[in-house]
Amino acid sequence: MIEIVHVGLGPLGQKMVRSAVERGSFRLVGAVDVDPAKVGRDVGEFCGIKPLGITISGTLDEALRGRSPQAAVVTTVSSLAAFEPQLAALAKAKLPVVSTCEELFFPWRRQPELARRIDQICREQAIACVGTGVNPGFLMDYLPAVLTGLCQKVTGVRVWRIQDASVRRIPFQQKIGAGLTLEEFEAKHKAGTLRHVGLPESVDFIADRLGWHLDRVTESREPVTAARDVTTGYKPIAKGMARGVFQVGRGFAGGNEVITLTFRAAVGEPESYEEIQIEGDPAFRSRIAGGINGDIATCAVTLNAVRSILAVSPGLKTMADLPAPSWFATST
Repeated sequence: MIEIVHVGLGPLGQKMVRSAVERGSFRLVGAVDVDPAKVGRDVGEFCGIKPLGITISGTLDEALRGRSPQAAVVTTVSSLAAFEPQLAALAKAKLPVVSTCEELFFPWRRQPELARRIDQICREQAIACVGTGVNPGFLMDYLPAVLTGLCQKVTGVRVWRIQDASVRRIPFQQKIGAGLTLEEFEAKHKAGTLRHVGLPESVDFIADRLGWHLDRVTESREPVTAARDVTTGYKPIAKGMARGVFQVGRGFAGGNEVITLTFRAAVGEPESYEEIQIEGDPAFRSRIAGGINGDIATCAVTLNAVRSILAVSPGLKTMADLPAPSWFATST
């Protein structure tokens, strides 16, 4: 069993704790959240499962008192700048880190100074750190890059992730603007509070793996408008309101659009699927009919990466630097 401390107990963090306990491959030995309303409660009861005899702590030092976990799982922020001080504390405690921070997945092109600082912190404290999840972290970047391993030549990578957000957690539905008027959607878009985070990082990761030097990366974002009333989400959505978001990340090299990542998540979407098209020799398409539940898969990918992060040298890693993450049984 791998002993872990969990940091961040929002809706995703709570699901991560439940997933870790259900797996039986992990032993939770500590939990941290800065919310005073959560501190002092049993983490199992708070997360909706049996009591675990572990009290939620307000600080990492308190959570680690008398305990020596092998790694930390962090589900706190999307911003790399906000993650840096959290990583510094975890590194000081000599804890390898797997985080769902989207901007941590591949920050080398977009935030090189921050990436270098985080890498240096990790190396100085002799720990490894990685950002991952279902997306970014696997379906729209890692998996397409792996599939190009079948090719003699690659001229383009196209990925579609189309989701019915009705089955996703409420904060996700809110993040993609489901249930907003188009005016509210636009205001949140301009404020930077409404979007799927990580699409440009996914473009950068693919380009880096394929050795492509991109001239530019673009990202477009617009609402998916309800053509009729929708009642399958966390709140009723009237005709003409936003039921989700449509984003496209594009990477250009030599004037050509060589990477296209299409992300559409909306309540009431008629069909969910993941599709990858590799253009080259051989050219092919791979499709996952029905799609992958992002909440379940994010927890699974993150937990499966814990074993991998324990097997690498110190530093800020990408998913390509780790032994391929896979499900593993309790006895492994």
